[in-house]
Amino acid sequence: MIATLRSAWKLSDLRRKMLFTLGMLLVFRVGVHIPVPGINTDTIAELIAKGQLLGFFDIISGGAFKNFSIFAMSITPYINASIIMNLLTVVIPYFERLAKEGPEGRKKMTEYTRYGTVILGFIQAFGISVGLRSAIINPSWQMSVLIALSLTAGTAFLMWLGELITEKGIGNGISLIIFAGIVSRLPSGIYTIYDYLRTGTTNIFVILMFAVIALAVIAAIVAIQEGQRRIPVQYAKRVVGRKVYGGQSTHIPLKVNQAGVIPIIFAMSIMMFPGTLASWFPASGVANWVESVFNFQTVWYNVVYALLIIFFTYFYTAITFNPADVADNMKKYGGFIPGLRPGKPTSDYIQKVTSRITMAGAMFLAGVAVLPTVLMTVTNLPFYFGGTSLLIIVGVALETMKQIESNLLMRHYQGFLK
Repeated sequence: MIATLRSAWKLSDLRRKMLFTLGMLLVFRVGVHIPVPGINTDTIAELIAKGQLLGFFDIISGGAFKNFSIFAMSITPYINASIIMNLLTVVIPYFERLAKEGPEGRKKMTEYTRYGTVILGFIQAFGISVGLRSAIINPSWQMSVLIALSLTAGTAFLMWLGELITEKGIGNGISLIIFAGIVSRLPSGIYTIYDYLRTGTTNIFVILMFAVIALAVIAAIVAIQEGQRRIPVQYAKRVVGRKVYGGQSTHIPLKVNQAGVIPIIFAMSIMMFPGTLASWFPASGVANWVESVFNFQTVWYNVVYALLIIFFTYFYTAITFNPADVADNMKKYGGFIPGLRPGKPTSDYIQKVTSRITMAGAMFLAGVAVLPTVLMTVTNLPFYFGGTSLLIIVGVALETMKQIESNLLMRHYQGFLK
């Protein structure tokens, strides 16, 4: 990795892209410290200390939620809009046609995603401003609307910033913004652990155990993210005019974790929604009961959480990967899996293999998601930089390094051709 970065830095165009990416991430970090007017940040900090969901949002936003800056919602409305667009391509024929129309169709879907981001961002921002009225210094409907507009503008700016990084920089801009937000919380998390060690709350053995587990999780995430089942495919020879096409062997790479971190986000949203609503009505007896039942430290909560992750892993994989379409495309171009007839037998085989490897990926995601709760229970360290954050960091880092390597490989081929 270090050798790849050193080689990329020597090329002027790649160095310019890397510096541009770093500059845009610096703009993001500066915006984290621009506060929304009329908010008592001490009250926000108390609410974050009580709820895991708000703490996770603070990690994703790089501390912007705790400061309640203009980037407090981070890029989550854009992620939600993108997920909704993916779901709509399955249930609405118009969006399905757009997804198959190539660059023009993707351009139109990107435009719809931007509109959806602004709409969802304003709805979420207004809900936050109403739900956190206790943190508003002079609560009124006018102030709630002002806060909602400020947060929506911050999300729209981050969306534009991410697309600018994707276009002129290195890596996926949206993913890198999330990556930068999570990594920026690492120094404060390390200092918290050091403070616990200094005051005698924990000991060096517990910290070493924590570090070993973290390294093991990182290695497992890399293995699962890169793991794939390769199904061999043979293409028959075809004679078109005087030319012979086909005859080569290739494979279908089925990733172990095709759904990424999306199932964890879905499951977390569902499990945290009742507790979040209950926190808005602290005086109610029903709210106190809901908060006690939906406590993330209970065993039943983590069991249901893990089952939801497994369900959403299968669900999201099913809507994003269609074995029947893969089998039809193979049949159209004369491809077949050795030992299987083209058509339905091929799609059934791909479906069976997908189901098996998806179970492995789903079990891994469930284990990674509940790992922070187990660690906090065993070590008594309030460290939110857990498995989900590591999953995002490792995934983004791997994809960014692959893009840098692709650019280097392209430059080498260009030099060879010249």
